[in-house]
Amino acid sequence: MDKQALYEKHGAIATITLNRPEKYNTLRPSLLNDLDAALREANLDNEVKVIILAGAGDSFCAGFDFSAGLEHYEEIVEENYDPGMDVNLVVNPYKSYLTQFMGLWRGTKPVIAKVHGYCMGGGSEMALCADLVVASDDARIGTPYARVWGCHLSGMWIYRLGLAKAKYYALTGESISGREAADIELINFSCPLEELDRQVQELAERLARIPLTQLISMKLIVNQAYDNMGLGSTQILGPILDGIMRNTPEGREFVNVAKQHGVKEAVIRRDRPWGDYSQAPKEQRPRLKSELGLK
Repeated sequence: MDKQALYEKHGAIATITLNRPEKYNTLRPSLLNDLDAALREANLDNEVKVIILAGAGDSFCAGFDFSAGLEHYEEIVEENYDPGMDVNLVVNPYKSYLTQFMGLWRGTKPVIAKVHGYCMGGGSEMALCADLVVASDDARIGTPYARVWGCHLSGMWIYRLGLAKAKYYALTGESISGREAADIELINFSCPLEELDRQVQELAERLARIPLTQLISMKLIVNQAYDNMGLGSTQILGPILDGIMRNTPEGREFVNVAKQHGVKEAVIRRDRPWGDYSQAPKEQRPRLKSELGLK
């Protein structure tokens, strides 16, 4: 089986690429396990100073993959649902996806998330765990789970924004472009898609000029401040609430529609009243690398 998170190292810069492009790099345990292994390799290598996290194909990551009825999460499928085992899944560090998400945060090396295309749901929760996030202007970042079947997981949508914006996007689930995300300081910067690779590479090279010990220390002190704000307890409550929201009548109906009529139909029904995400007009959709001839 091909690696679902590829690892490359050039000098002091390691690049990890999510590698399920045919599925918009949606998240499965196999991909997260490969991501964990790549992060471990980078953080154990003293030659590496900076990590770039990217997505292959036309999108960074479109969230969790439920296209086959969640058979890859057999502990929490509707037929076997046990609330206690769901809690065990999401708070047990040996099982929880948050272990891999927070590997970006907890690892000592600074991580730059390079976001293009769709960065949705769990994909946004993961990207925002990176230390720096740079997106294409037309990337779409959002949490459609705010409307059905989910809750904030890593808490980074909350901690990166002020109260007014955090509450607004939590309640509406509206998506924003990369440029809008930079404007409200959810992410660090945005740029045209054609310049994204160059801008991220230049940023990584600037960081790589700094001694590793300095990078480690400055990352640690900032992270510690947010840990002191209760980040850990937020990351316990969020996934537990997410499990509950997956098993409300509306949450189960969402999955049942996906099983009976396909994921596309479930997503269309979710998005139609709002006219966004899958039902968004062309100007609210990201341009595709494949159509622009970009790698």
